[in-house]
Amino acid sequence: MSRTPRTYWAAGSAVLLALLFAAAATVAAAPGDSGTPAGTPGLHSPDAGFARDMAVHHQQAVEMSFIVRDRTQDEAVRSLAYDIANTQANQRGMMLGWLDLWGLPKVVAGEPPMSWMGTAEEGGEHGGHSGQSGQSGHSSHSSTSGDSGHSGHGAAAGPGALMSGMATKEELAQLASASGRDAEVLYLQLMTDHHKGGVEMAEGCARQCRTPVERDLAQGMVDAQRSELTLMADMLGKRGAAPRG
Repeated sequence: MSRTPRTYWAAGSAVLLALLFAAAATVAAAPGDSGTPAGTPGLHSPDAGFARDMAVHHQQAVEMSFIVRDRTQDEAVRSLAYDIANTQANQRGMMLGWLDLWGLPKVVAGEPPMSWMGTAEEGGEHGGHSGQSGQSGHSSHSSTSGDSGHSGHGAAAGPGALMSGMATKEELAQLASASGRDAEVLYLQLMTDHHKGGVEMAEGCARQCRTPVERDLAQGMVDAQRSELTLMADMLGKRGAAPRG
């Protein structure tokens, strides 16, 4: 029961931070003739693609973290899970806030996940909405089924996973049914894979995104998640286990 006030606080913070960071992302943009701020990311830009994909990626991390908090009494794992859930819920709020401010959809039907990671090298558009290409956008991201990668850029998603590092429905069910040490080990292994995929995506945005505050957020994700990867490897070792793969 004590988690409820903190959960509400985290949700409120996510909304506030989303608005603040979204405003910062476009405050310097001058209005164009169409009324759309000049420099606003386009539908298929790395900026928009990263915001959409990482919002989905983060949502699963939050879900896994709340699952494990109910499956173990180990304070170290519960504390890590709570930190990950809070951090990634707040960051997700920021990214969804940017999409709202840019006037872009959070879901674009048909676009392969992580396909934005190739747009910089391939001359993908960025500014405004006039550069939207004929390539269809995202799938709904509501399912973890399928073998979608991201058009050959970086590591492809594993079988049954939506994006690189994401757990499958079967793995989430396994986590929900585990308890004690088994739940701790599986969570740490799944979150290690998840962070590796997240770091790959965030590095892509840090290289390709043109919105300075979004690049800064992406680089912050890289630094924080690399640190957590080291921590989780140590926690696994203390439990006589190791990262998968």
